[in-house]
Amino acid sequence: MKKPLLRIEPDSKGIFRERKNRFLAEVEISKTDSVKKVHVRDPGRLREILYDGNEVLVKKAEKEGRKTDWDLLAGKVKENWILVNSGYHRKLMEKILENHEVSPFGDIKSYQGEKQLRESRIDFLLIKDEKKIWVEVKGCTLAESKRALFPDAPTERGTRHVEELTQVIKKEEVSGAVIFLVFRPDAECFEPYEKRDPEFTSSLKRGIKQGLEVHPIKLSYDGEKIYHREKIPLCESFDPDGC
Repeated sequence: MKKPLLRIEPDSKGIFRERKNRFLAEVEISKTDSVKKVHVRDPGRLREILYDGNEVLVKKAEKEGRKTDWDLLAGKVKENWILVNSGYHRKLMEKILENHEVSPFGDIKSYQGEKQLRESRIDFLLIKDEKKIWVEVKGCTLAESKRALFPDAPTERGTRHVEELTQVIKKEEVSGAVIFLVFRPDAECFEPYEKRDPEFTSSLKRGIKQGLEVHPIKLSYDGEKIYHREKIPLCESFDPDGC
């Protein structure tokens, strides 16, 4: 068994009951044998994961004084746990960057997190061979017919990030990349979900034409640990040169 990228241990299992809004849900928590309000740290629709009666994993909030005492970690899709907490994306990406054997950028000199680029804060700025690589990280929890799809809800912020990266590639001698952390073990390829967000899809196509790198990385979660599986290709049905 491969060494895990990160250990994320839940404090309890639960049964999902209702999503009140983008960031708030109610879960029947096994440990307390009661329905509690739970923080959802993923603005996506997540309808194939967060529905009444589905099994979920939750973690007790570390910060005191919050409106919710629990965080949602993951939900079941068939036999697989799907991580739906974006709060772990940065740490997972750091673990990938620090391991040149699995990082799509190989051996880098250094990296910094949360760097300002024009009107946006981009997740990482890497230095490799004395050159800059701007990197934005997105989490992908949706899959259909073995295709990982992002986004599952319109994302103006995601579109802006792609456009900012494309502009900096065009005007400066730097590289840019979007990493999609794919949490669906059943996915065999990746493509933007044009039906859900045509603007994001168009922006990504324009970016690829300008040299923007796209790296979909498949991860799996066994309910305690996150593992790196493989980099998956873009789907053949996705044509960056199409209209």
